[in-house]
Amino acid sequence: MWTQRHPFVYEVDLTTAQRIQGMILGMVLFPVRITLATLFFLLMWPIARLRLAGLSAAERAEPVRGWRWWLFHHIMLFLSRAVFFSVGFLRIRVKGHQAGLKEAPVLVVAPHSGFLDMLVLCVTGLPIVVSRSENCRLPVIGALLEFNQSVMVSRRDPQSRKKCVSQICERVTSDGRWPQMLMFPEGTTTNGRALIKFKPGAFLAGVPVQPVLLHYPGELDTVRWTWRGLSWLGTLWHTTSQIYTSVTVEFLPVYTPSQEEKQNPELYAESVQKLMAEALSVPATDYVMEGRFPVKKLGDLSLPLEPPAQETLKLLREHGLTKAHVEVMMNHMIDSCHSGQSTMVTADHLTPLLGLKDRKTAVKIYSLYSKEDTVDLRQICLSVSAVSGFRSLESLIHTAFMWYDADQDGLLSADDLSGLMGALVGVPQHFITEMYTALTTRGQPTEASLQDLLMTHPVYHKVFTEYLHSDGPADGNHNGIPNGTANSKHYGIHNGHRATDTKSD
Repeated sequence: MWTQRHPFVYEVDLTTAQRIQGMILGMVLFPVRITLATLFFLLMWPIARLRLAGLSAAERAEPVRGWRWWLFHHIMLFLSRAVFFSVGFLRIRVKGHQAGLKEAPVLVVAPHSGFLDMLVLCVTGLPIVVSRSENCRLPVIGALLEFNQSVMVSRRDPQSRKKCVSQICERVTSDGRWPQMLMFPEGTTTNGRALIKFKPGAFLAGVPVQPVLLHYPGELDTVRWTWRGLSWLGTLWHTTSQIYTSVTVEFLPVYTPSQEEKQNPELYAESVQKLMAEALSVPATDYVMEGRFPVKKLGDLSLPLEPPAQETLKLLREHGLTKAHVEVMMNHMIDSCHSGQSTMVTADHLTPLLGLKDRKTAVKIYSLYSKEDTVDLRQICLSVSAVSGFRSLESLIHTAFMWYDADQDGLLSADDLSGLMGALVGVPQHFITEMYTALTTRGQPTEASLQDLLMTHPVYHKVFTEYLHSDGPADGNHNGIPNGTANSKHYGIHNGHRATDTKSD
């Protein structure tokens, strides 16, 4: 039986009979199939290089024509199908008809389940894809991307992203000069139980698109490779251990955007997402994968589907710490942050701060918040306090304001607000322009304005009412500081009430 909590989790729970059958078949089929697939894969390498051999950089920037296209294209198409046949996709069922290049320059495919979804390229005639520039350095994969004349993008380079958008628009509006382009608008893999928010890349040019659905109707759906669940190797093992794997590629009618959708790629993407979700009989959601976190969008805020603070509390409880102990630890950590010392700590420093004897638990908590060498202690303090109810929301916002008002002038900059909200919800907030605009329309971006925004705004008040679920302090001490001994000059808190010594408007 397969279970799932949200679209980014896919876990397998096989019966004893299924495990035994999988192990027996796997010991025979896995090595044979992987050997055959690797052989065909390696044969593709020199052919991919030959296609553009001898061409200048300028010639490589143009679509391949003539004998270089029809000779190598058909060989590559055969070898691609042979790879997927080898791993168990003995037959690919096709429903509907693929539209012509001029009728639909872009094919949008969903749901995106894993690397085995690339078999759709065999059915659609190896259209152009978009890929991360880092993949160019991979053996064989880099050669295949070169053969495909793929559009490359570096997610870390804003200029690369701009160039990618420009190339996509140029190619899909070339009136048939470039081949069709195929894109997975979800941008990451899911368990297929819902469609996550479509990225606008495939819809930027405002040209008609053809939605393409992928169905895996077998009893055991083994192809899912998600944020949490099977590893890529586990996916490959379970898939090759089946006698065969069923797949259906369904072409839906071409979707032609309205004038409003042409001018608004986000609206266009949402319309196609809803259409495809309806055809799949699954919900269309506003979930996205942002960086390494699966999140839900609330305005331009990103709220994690699995909040790091909740997982932190769970790990601390498993380690034997009671709610009272955790509250004391949070208060000590808040004291540490207020002391003026650096709030950036390592996993080794975090272990005693959390009252842990087991460094492994501290490392797990550390990894929830950071992949760098250090983690910001303020982020752990605020996010854990926010979901635990140790402090009132008013004093929580006040503490956050005091910490993130970088120049201590009583006013928040956009960067200050980004850091503050990132600390409260436990994940970085990179795009808060909409929220900052909503804040500044209420006057100066003071603490009072922020309190008012988060308590009354029709969108952002949901951060507290629907996401954090904080019901106030556990012991009546609103300032979160042991025995209420804080010096108001440094902490700005008076017996649980918001201080009024910040700059006025």
